[in-house]
Amino acid sequence: MEEGIKLHIHNVSKTYRSDGHEVLAVDEIDLKIRNKEFATIIGPSGCGKSTLLRIVAGLVKPTKGIVRLDGNVISRPGYDRGMVFQSYTLFPWLTVKENIQFGLEISGMPKAQQEEIAQQFIERVGLKGFEKSYPKGLSGGMKQRVAIARALANNPAILLLDEPFGALDAQTRALMQELLTQVWEELHKTILFVTHDVEEAIFLSDRVFIMTARPGKIKAEIDIPLERPRSYEIKATESFLNLKKQALRLIREEAIKAIQCRE
Repeated sequence: MEEGIKLHIHNVSKTYRSDGHEVLAVDEIDLKIRNKEFATIIGPSGCGKSTLLRIVAGLVKPTKGIVRLDGNVISRPGYDRGMVFQSYTLFPWLTVKENIQFGLEISGMPKAQQEEIAQQFIERVGLKGFEKSYPKGLSGGMKQRVAIARALANNPAILLLDEPFGALDAQTRALMQELLTQVWEELHKTILFVTHDVEEAIFLSDRVFIMTARPGKIKAEIDIPLERPRSYEIKATESFLNLKKQALRLIREEAIKAIQCRE
């Protein structure tokens, strides 16, 4: 594995069968994600960005190519990858603290250590006082805080997030973006994030990868040289707006292609 590279998606393609036809979802994707980097993938709807993330998670097998994490080939799900989905995936019969402890308990960690780690992450994501609450009593934003805390509590080598804020209202989504960037700045975990929101991608990331319309390929890579730590005020700066315009132009080109292909 190349020095400084945490994740290497090497010439990955995925073909599905649908109604007797083969559909090429992603085509020869080659990406290198650096250690402790926050990288985001964006692109038009249906471009295969979630498929690519699920391949990294080990939930989907590529038709072609391999993915290596810390030099090891990914062939199945594992504790070295933490996954957060858009849909709420908490266990409704467990409390906030029990949900966060779940993976630690499965791993056989002593109970006292489980509780200590869970409490640390409860406080880190701003849920102190809700330890004994059940998911049905939580807002959408709070549920996603629990999901992020649960994934991080297992100390994964990489955190994978598939549009985790997509179901939230605009105000809650902005607050969750600030929370996530704050947590990343504290922990410096390697993160691969998928979103359709250009502003979100730029605000959170060190680099943004833009995918083409299906079959998804990497169209462009944009470095995000904005200073950290970041707060919402940065979204009004000229530097931020210029990056947003650049990304929107590239995505719009692909969205137009996708519409033309369907006509």
